[in-house]
Amino acid sequence: MGKILVIDDERAIRRALREILEFEEFEVDEAENGKEGLDKAKAGEYDIIFCDIKMPELDGMEVLDGLLKAKVDSPVIMISGHGNIETAVQAIKKGAFDFIEKPLDLNRILVTIRNANDKTVLIEEKKVLKKTVKRFKGSSIIGETEEIEKIKEMIEKVAPSDARVLITGENGTGKELVASSLHDLSERKSKPFIEVNCAAIPAELIESELFGHEKGAFTSAVKQKKGKFELASGGTLFLDEIGDMSASAQAKVLRALQENVIQRVGGEKDIKVNARVVAATNKNLRREIEEGNFREDLYHRLAVILIHVPSLNERRDDIPLLAEHFMTMVCTEHGVARKSFSDGALKELQATDWTGNIRELRNIVERLIILGGDEISGDEVKLFANPRAISN
Repeated sequence: MGKILVIDDERAIRRALREILEFEEFEVDEAENGKEGLDKAKAGEYDIIFCDIKMPELDGMEVLDGLLKAKVDSPVIMISGHGNIETAVQAIKKGAFDFIEKPLDLNRILVTIRNANDKTVLIEEKKVLKKTVKRFKGSSIIGETEEIEKIKEMIEKVAPSDARVLITGENGTGKELVASSLHDLSERKSKPFIEVNCAAIPAELIESELFGHEKGAFTSAVKQKKGKFELASGGTLFLDEIGDMSASAQAKVLRALQENVIQRVGGEKDIKVNARVVAATNKNLRREIEEGNFREDLYHRLAVILIHVPSLNERRDDIPLLAEHFMTMVCTEHGVARKSFSDGALKELQATDWTGNIRELRNIVERLIILGGDEISGDEVKLFANPRAISN
């Protein structure tokens, strides 16, 4: 039925519990003092732990503290011949599942075991649910082709670490989704995910955006402002289109990555930061380095892990899945009944040249939902997938 550990310095108590538990078909392990019991509980997996309070080496409360510190999930039932309400309350507050006084009552033991087993089942279900939620978040990257499965596996391996990641791929391939998945599956998931589009910010403002500024640092700096590195501390900083960053900003980012220290624009004080940096680019950074546009030392700092996101034309087998996903999403957003794709429509979508990748596919699905019939046909895809055809 399960495995139970009995920690008690009295041999008679251990023998009595063993007889009761083995009669109920439990596997029983024993420890004759607190230290031995704590070591066994840490090393083995027990469904329930019975622990005496008054013992040599370590007393029961110290064992309980050790179990909680070691994150042992097994329900702990405290037993004592010197018990009182104050001791019981203290044990429960510390995290014990229940408290039973000696001499031990058979019915009370069996009822407590049944309740503790129910808790164990709930703990296991919670663990499974957490894993399922993690996988669900990670699986927000839609696709089943070999390339996409490899990316999902890479994300799952890399996310728990603090390793820096450089994501490459054409515009619209979903690099942002890879970055957010890395954050969602990391230990930093409860902290901020801060995104900076380096291409969208003017070169003269990028340093202020990343590192913040002090009041009076420049004409429009009317008050102190924290930069993205500070705001993302403890979480993840996503530097999108890193290949478009100015040379001056590159130098400061390099220092931040090397020393985990920044200075605000107009400031002299070093500020410690702790952000995991994930970067993305649609450029060939190797070529940019050769042409003198990107620092090679920064590249090596960023590219600890490389993830390349393939273009939609390289993963055409995923197009039906993506089209159905966007169909559901867009119809929900617009509050309209869900439409469907004919086989011919899906084949036409697969045959289209996707220069804008997944972003373009999403836009065309929305256009088809608005302009097409209840079942979208291949002819409608031919008509509406080409913007010129609509204007003619």
